[in-house]
Amino acid sequence: MTRKLIEAAGTVTVRENDGKRQILVVHRPAYDDWSLPKGHLEPDEYEATAAARETWEETNTTVALRRPIKTIRYPVKSGTKIVHYWLAQPLSSKRRKADREVDKVAWLTPKTALARLTYADERSVVTEALELGPTTPFLIVRHGKAMDRKHWSGRDQARPVTSRGRKQAKLLIPLLSAFGVAELHSSSSIRCMQTLQPFARRQDRDVQGWSVLSEEIGETKLPEVTKLMRRLARDAAASGTPTAVCGHRPLLPTMLEALGIAARPLQTAATVIAHLNPQGEAVAVEFHRPRA
Repeated sequence: MTRKLIEAAGTVTVRENDGKRQILVVHRPAYDDWSLPKGHLEPDEYEATAAARETWEETNTTVALRRPIKTIRYPVKSGTKIVHYWLAQPLSSKRRKADREVDKVAWLTPKTALARLTYADERSVVTEALELGPTTPFLIVRHGKAMDRKHWSGRDQARPVTSRGRKQAKLLIPLLSAFGVAELHSSSSIRCMQTLQPFARRQDRDVQGWSVLSEEIGETKLPEVTKLMRRLARDAAASGTPTAVCGHRPLLPTMLEALGIAARPLQTAATVIAHLNPQGEAVAVEFHRPRA
């Protein structure tokens, strides 16, 4: 009999209170345990999206994810549970009414949190999180599925995304939201702009288009693509502004290598997240495959 692999995600949410760090933990009455906020993935959901959503559902705290911490595995009755964790920054927090899932929510000092958490593997997650320095998420997105060139008679820069591409773009909304993306850049080509526009409309933000990131121009000016990507990354890191940039398959190797990330094949709407230190260097990288 094949044992199931059950995926879940959660956060180590850390805040500063009167100059001291505090960690968000919950008490679950059904298990009578103290744990980090976490929960199962929903269908078609990104792991990172689940981490932010579950933290809000269990604590009434809205968070912005920062760098990934570690993944833990442990046996459960139906198989093996795997839990992905991210360091998170609280954006807002309100009192949560107790229910059967969570009856207590607490902000605890690291020492108290480590003493109160029930499970040793979660204590190791917190210990690792506390050692991490500040980072800023910088997202590189391949545009959603576009109409085939052979079926398009207009200018290639005007070639739009398909219905699948539109679905991919919509599914990117919670992923970009989970990391608190606040600045958007893109190739000026329609298919790239359309990939970020659903999120931009939801957040009432603009997408800045760059002709040098378009496939037609960028392939002939790769040094300029590199220069732009490094500038955008430095600006994001210096200001602490989570940023997303959308580009094309032929330019993605250059876009990634500009940040010191080895090139790799990416599906349409796949997302690479570079976690930049204050100097603009990628100190952690994660890859998210498309969910459509």
